[in-house]
Amino acid sequence: MAELEQISEKNAPSAPLKIIYLCGCSQMARAVDHSILSSRKRLAAQYPSLLDAPGFLPDTFLITPKFHRYGTGEGGVTIPESIRGTDLFILTDVTNSSPTFKVFGKTNHMSPDNHYQDIKRIISAAQGTAHRICLVMPFLYEGRQHKRSGRESLDCALALKELGRYGVSEIITFDAHDPSVQNAVPLRTFDNYMPTYQFVRALVKSVPDIKLDNDHLVVISPDEGAMSRSVYLSEMLGVNIGVFYKRRDYSQVVNGKNPIIAHEYLGDSIVGKDAVVIDDMISSGGSMLDVCKQLKEKGVNRVFICTTFGLFTDGLDAFDRYYEEGYFTKVITTNLVYRSPELLKRPYYETANMYQYLANIIDTLNHNDTSDKVRGTTTRISRIIEQYMRKDE
Repeated sequence: MAELEQISEKNAPSAPLKIIYLCGCSQMARAVDHSILSSRKRLAAQYPSLLDAPGFLPDTFLITPKFHRYGTGEGGVTIPESIRGTDLFILTDVTNSSPTFKVFGKTNHMSPDNHYQDIKRIISAAQGTAHRICLVMPFLYEGRQHKRSGRESLDCALALKELGRYGVSEIITFDAHDPSVQNAVPLRTFDNYMPTYQFVRALVKSVPDIKLDNDHLVVISPDEGAMSRSVYLSEMLGVNIGVFYKRRDYSQVVNGKNPIIAHEYLGDSIVGKDAVVIDDMISSGGSMLDVCKQLKEKGVNRVFICTTFGLFTDGLDAFDRYYEEGYFTKVITTNLVYRSPELLKRPYYETANMYQYLANIIDTLNHNDTSDKVRGTTTRISRIIEQYMRKDE
């Protein structure tokens, strides 16, 4: 079964499509390119007149930019072909620290700030000739710095406003830490997509014996901020929800945040049930692992972690230890950000594949079709659940 329905409109795209990708996301770009080409080949077989539209079915939609660095670390970029009159989609992964460059002879890893500068360089090199510039930024740059408390910077809002001034007409992101940050750019399109369907699909595929009913499963929100995504998933699965409340020490700030004193559980009994813990990201992972430990101590059978972005900034040692001690069974993250080879080899790790979904988003927008066509996944989740239920009958 195809992950998403393909575009079936007879209308041609609004402009020729071009996809330019920054360093660190070539795999994503190639997968998206292959998916769109395959979809358009099927569409052209059904409606041959679409082949008359300029740039409808090229050999590739990808443009590989040429980045360079001076010895000081200053950079620049050249776009090797014309993008005049095109729908230009820029793909970036601001969390990918694996690319490196030299600064005064020393190796420096790319930071989110470096990636953000490269985004502005690409826009500058485009010279305002594109029909439309859309930025695909799965992990929203500085998304956790989304509201002000006292004398502190408001980085995400500033970045969004700056990108709007540079000519970006649409920003595509996934599971934004706080979607209300789009209020900083009310006249720009800000599309925030959720990976719930892909989580359910990956969970059912990787855990064949999971029981999707209220007697055997519970959805857990690890904090108050994850409640909306947890409520949606629990309603789709028809199961109860539990939530952990983070008690913090507001008298001090460590690494930019108030340290967590304890996690307090709110909800019904979960003894003997499997638990799906859903959140937007794993950063260091300490908070998530503490939730898993507390769930097991409360009598949960198995714990499945579903997070959109698996960053693992402190490495995998703690996760390896907690897995060996039985505190969780699976970690499912999307492939929207860089994942280390070590993570991909872990027996507990599973991927929620988002490349087909992202390709459909880009192709739909290039056709000037409504984003609701790919945003709404309720029907598809229901279809998976129905198929799973029939399998158990």
